[in-house]
Amino acid sequence: MVDTLTQAKWDKAAPTFDLMAGRGAEVRWRPHKERLFGRMGDGDILFMALGTGLDIAAFPPGKRITAIDISPAMLAVAAPRVAAYDGELEARVMDVHELEFDDNHFDQVFTSCTFCSVPDPVNGLRSLYRVMKPGAELCMFEHTGSRFYPFRGMMNLMSLLTEKLGPAMNRRTVDNVVAAGFELVEVNHIFLDVVKTIIARKPG
Repeated sequence: MVDTLTQAKWDKAAPTFDLMAGRGAEVRWRPHKERLFGRMGDGDILFMALGTGLDIAAFPPGKRITAIDISPAMLAVAAPRVAAYDGELEARVMDVHELEFDDNHFDQVFTSCTFCSVPDPVNGLRSLYRVMKPGAELCMFEHTGSRFYPFRGMMNLMSLLTEKLGPAMNRRTVDNVVAAGFELVEVNHIFLDVVKTIIARKPG
């Protein structure tokens, strides 16, 4: 069953999401996302969560991608970007906790500023694990909590508010990836220890 509270939160954010996220943040992080998405291979790729499709501009052409998002309103905004992609890109409304794919299906999974918003992140990652082939790669661009003072305390306080409107600011995403059963390959810090790329692999 779809998490209707989370779905409603992001449906509400959809009309103004590009205005809030489409300039400063996207311009700043675009080169890092392009490097990460450049790992996309020729197999079956799952991208979670597509949102309004701002990340599509950083995708390499000619790939075979299934993109999901819990919010139909977000995907409605994304539709022109999906249609313009130079490759195979299918967008579907889906909750990561209830993935409608067979076991061991995808060769790669990509996320972008996603697991700050999944209500149950470890189980969400375990759900991704299920649909990945043995040896498949998980590639994540994420903002997380910090280990350092004073940022850790500030982000914990900020999350009390931001979780009601959108993402949490204090997730321990690297730890969650390991807890879900993945093998860490590399973690690269993009900004302090807050914005990072995470490469992991399903054993096998």
